[in-house]
Amino acid sequence: MKQFVIAGTLAGALAVGGTALAQTPPAAAPKTASAEAKPADQAEKPAAPRAKKAPAGENSQAGHAAPKAQPNTASEPEAPGAMALGTVRLPKGVKLDGKAIAAGSYQVRLTADEAKPDAKGSSEKLERWVEFLKGTEVVGREVVSIVPASETKLVQKDAPPPSGGSKVETLKGGDYVRVWINRGGNYYLVHLPNS
Repeated sequence: MKQFVIAGTLAGALAVGGTALAQTPPAAAPKTASAEAKPADQAEKPAAPRAKKAPAGENSQAGHAAPKAQPNTASEPEAPGAMALGTVRLPKGVKLDGKAIAAGSYQVRLTADEAKPDAKGSSEKLERWVEFLKGTEVVGREVVSIVPASETKLVQKDAPPPSGGSKVETLKGGDYVRVWINRGGNYYLVHLPNS
Protein backbone atom coordinates (compact mmCIF):
# COMPACT_ATOMS: atom_id res chain seq x y z
CA MET A 1 0.00 0.00 0.00
CA LYS A 2 2.87 2.41 0.83
CA GLN A 3 4.39 1.82 -2.58
CA PHE A 4 1.18 2.93 -4.30
CA VAL A 5 0.97 6.07 -2.16
CA ILE A 6 4.61 6.94 -2.84
CA ALA A 7 4.21 6.24 -6.56
CA GLY A 8 1.05 8.37 -6.66
CA THR A 9 2.79 11.21 -4.80
CA LEU A 10 5.74 11.08 -7.19
CA ALA A 11 3.48 11.01 -10.27
CA GLY A 12 1.54 14.01 -8.92
CA ALA A 13 4.75 15.91 -8.22
CA LEU A 14 5.96 15.23 -11.75
CA ALA A 15 2.71 16.41 -13.30
CA VAL A 16 2.61 19.62 -11.21
CA GLY A 17 6.33 20.36 -11.18
CA GLY A 18 6.68 20.39 -14.95
CA THR A 19 9.63 19.26 -16.94
CA ALA A 20 12.33 20.62 -14.61
CA LEU A 21 11.67 17.96 -12.01
CA ALA A 22 11.21 15.25 -14.63
CA GLN A 23 14.70 16.00 -16.06
CA THR A 24 16.42 15.68 -12.68
CA PRO A 25 18.65 12.58 -12.61
CA PRO A 26 17.59 9.79 -10.18
CA ALA A 27 20.49 10.47 -7.79
CA ALA A 28 19.40 14.08 -7.32
CA ALA A 29 15.70 13.35 -6.81
CA PRO A 30 14.35 14.76 -3.53
CA LYS A 31 13.80 12.34 -0.60
CA THR A 32 10.54 12.17 1.34
CA ALA A 33 10.38 11.59 5.07
CA SER A 34 9.07 8.06 4.72
CA ALA A 35 10.88 6.68 1.69
CA GLU A 36 13.20 7.55 -1.17
CA ALA A 37 11.52 8.78 -4.39
CA LYS A 38 11.74 6.46 -7.37
CA PRO A 39 12.48 7.38 -11.02
CA ALA A 40 9.43 7.63 -13.24
CA ASP A 41 10.06 4.31 -14.99
CA GLN A 42 10.09 2.45 -11.61
CA ALA A 43 7.10 4.27 -10.12
CA GLU A 44 4.59 2.23 -12.11
CA LYS A 45 5.85 -1.10 -10.73
CA PRO A 46 5.16 -1.47 -7.01
CA ALA A 47 7.88 -3.25 -5.05
CA ALA A 48 7.08 -6.62 -3.54
CA PRO A 49 6.46 -6.49 0.24
CA ARG A 50 9.24 -7.80 2.46
CA ALA A 51 6.99 -10.02 4.55
CA LYS A 52 7.91 -13.57 5.37
CA LYS A 53 6.39 -16.19 3.18
CA ALA A 54 3.09 -17.35 4.67
CA PRO A 55 2.54 -21.08 5.04
CA ALA A 56 0.11 -22.66 2.60
CA GLY A 57 -3.13 -23.89 4.09
CA GLU A 58 -6.64 -22.82 4.96
CA ASN A 59 -5.59 -20.74 7.99
CA SER A 60 -2.85 -18.77 6.26
CA GLN A 61 -3.20 -15.05 5.63
CA ALA A 62 -1.13 -12.96 3.28
CA GLY A 63 1.86 -11.54 5.13
CA HIS A 64 1.17 -13.39 8.40
CA ALA A 65 2.89 -16.57 9.41
CA ALA A 66 0.92 -18.90 11.64
CA PRO A 67 2.69 -20.00 14.80
CA LYS A 68 4.08 -23.48 14.69
CA ALA A 69 2.04 -25.91 16.74
CA GLN A 70 4.01 -27.50 19.55
CA PRO A 71 3.50 -31.23 19.87
CA ASN A 72 1.39 -32.16 22.87
CA THR A 73 3.70 -34.39 24.86
CA ALA A 74 1.51 -34.42 27.98
CA SER A 75 -1.51 -36.65 27.57
CA GLU A 76 -4.65 -36.18 29.58
CA PRO A 77 -4.42 -38.18 32.83
CA GLU A 78 -6.45 -41.33 33.01
CA ALA A 79 -9.06 -41.60 35.75
CA PRO A 80 -9.50 -44.92 37.54
CA GLY A 81 -12.67 -46.95 37.20
CA ALA A 82 -15.31 -47.50 39.88
CA MET A 83 -13.81 -48.73 43.16
CA ALA A 84 -14.03 -48.55 46.93
CA LEU A 85 -11.92 -45.70 48.32
CA GLY A 86 -12.12 -46.61 52.00
CA THR A 87 -13.92 -45.65 55.20
CA VAL A 88 -14.03 -42.12 56.62
CA ARG A 89 -15.26 -40.80 59.94
CA LEU A 90 -17.19 -37.52 59.73
CA PRO A 91 -16.95 -35.66 63.09
CA LYS A 92 -20.11 -33.62 62.43
CA GLY A 93 -23.16 -33.60 60.20
CA VAL A 94 -22.67 -32.50 56.59
CA LYS A 95 -24.71 -32.21 53.40
CA LEU A 96 -24.30 -34.62 50.51
CA ASP A 97 -25.80 -33.34 47.27
CA GLY A 98 -28.10 -31.08 49.31
CA LYS A 99 -29.25 -33.78 51.80
CA ALA A 100 -28.12 -33.66 55.44
CA ILE A 101 -26.42 -36.72 56.93
CA ALA A 102 -25.37 -37.28 60.55
CA ALA A 103 -21.85 -37.60 61.93
CA GLY A 104 -20.41 -41.10 61.83
CA SER A 105 -18.37 -43.58 59.77
CA TYR A 106 -19.15 -44.05 56.10
CA GLN A 107 -17.71 -46.13 53.31
CA VAL A 108 -16.79 -44.07 50.25
CA ARG A 109 -17.11 -45.59 46.80
CA LEU A 110 -15.97 -43.99 43.50
CA THR A 111 -18.50 -44.40 40.69
CA ALA A 112 -17.93 -44.42 36.94
CA ASP A 113 -20.38 -41.48 36.57
CA GLU A 114 -18.63 -38.34 35.33
CA ALA A 115 -19.72 -35.04 36.83
CA LYS A 116 -20.13 -32.29 34.26
CA PRO A 117 -17.93 -29.54 35.70
CA ASP A 118 -18.79 -25.88 35.16
CA ALA A 119 -15.19 -24.77 35.69
CA LYS A 120 -13.19 -24.02 32.53
CA GLY A 121 -10.13 -26.16 32.16
CA SER A 122 -11.27 -28.98 34.41
CA SER A 123 -11.56 -32.44 32.95
CA GLU A 124 -14.81 -34.37 33.08
CA LYS A 125 -12.83 -37.58 33.52
CA LEU A 126 -11.30 -36.23 36.74
CA GLU A 127 -14.58 -34.89 38.18
CA ARG A 128 -16.65 -37.88 39.22
CA TRP A 129 -19.32 -38.88 41.72
CA VAL A 130 -18.61 -40.71 44.97
CA GLU A 131 -21.22 -42.44 47.08
CA PHE A 132 -21.25 -42.46 50.88
CA LEU A 133 -22.62 -45.73 52.24
CA LYS A 134 -23.84 -46.70 55.72
CA GLY A 135 -23.68 -50.49 55.63
CA THR A 136 -25.01 -51.36 52.17
CA GLU A 137 -27.33 -48.34 51.84
CA VAL A 138 -26.22 -45.28 49.84
CA VAL A 139 -27.00 -42.24 52.02
CA GLY A 140 -25.74 -39.62 49.58
CA ARG A 141 -23.55 -38.68 46.63
CA GLU A 142 -21.15 -35.84 46.01
CA VAL A 143 -18.67 -34.71 43.36
CA VAL A 144 -15.05 -35.73 43.91
CA SER A 145 -12.02 -34.09 42.30
CA ILE A 146 -9.36 -36.61 41.35
CA VAL A 147 -5.78 -35.36 41.45
CA PRO A 148 -3.57 -37.83 39.52
CA ALA A 149 -0.25 -38.94 41.03
CA SER A 150 1.64 -36.96 38.36
CA GLU A 151 0.05 -33.70 39.60
CA THR A 152 -0.02 -34.21 43.37
CA LYS A 153 3.04 -31.99 43.95
CA LEU A 154 1.23 -29.11 42.24
CA VAL A 155 -1.66 -29.03 44.73
CA GLN A 156 -0.19 -30.42 47.94
CA LYS A 157 0.27 -27.67 50.56
CA ASP A 158 -0.15 -29.51 53.85
CA ALA A 159 0.60 -33.08 54.91
CA PRO A 160 -1.44 -35.55 52.86
CA PRO A 161 -3.02 -38.65 54.34
CA PRO A 162 -0.83 -41.77 54.24
CA SER A 163 -1.09 -44.11 51.27
CA GLY A 164 -4.38 -45.98 51.52
CA GLY A 165 -5.58 -43.60 54.27
CA SER A 166 -7.88 -40.61 54.57
CA LYS A 167 -8.02 -37.27 56.31
CA VAL A 168 -11.14 -35.31 57.30
CA GLU A 169 -10.68 -31.67 58.27
CA THR A 170 -12.79 -28.57 58.71
CA LEU A 171 -11.63 -25.85 56.37
CA LYS A 172 -10.84 -22.28 57.37
CA GLY A 173 -14.03 -20.40 58.17
CA GLY A 174 -15.76 -23.58 59.37
CA ASP A 175 -18.33 -23.78 56.56
CA TYR A 176 -16.90 -26.83 54.78
CA VAL A 177 -15.40 -30.21 55.60
CA ARG A 178 -12.79 -31.64 53.26
CA VAL A 179 -12.53 -35.39 52.87
CA TRP A 180 -9.08 -36.20 51.47
CA ILE A 181 -8.37 -39.80 50.44
CA ASN A 182 -5.02 -41.14 49.20
CA ARG A 183 -5.54 -44.29 47.15
CA GLY A 184 -3.14 -45.76 44.58
CA GLY A 185 -1.05 -42.57 44.52
CA ASN A 186 -4.05 -40.43 43.48
CA TYR A 187 -5.75 -37.91 45.76
CA TYR A 188 -9.54 -37.80 45.98
CA LEU A 189 -10.93 -34.53 47.35
CA VAL A 190 -14.56 -34.07 48.40
CA HIS A 191 -15.76 -30.75 49.85
CA LEU A 192 -18.91 -31.01 51.94
CA PRO A 193 -20.90 -28.10 53.40
CA ASN A 194 -21.82 -28.36 57.08
CA SER A 195 -25.46 -29.19 57.75
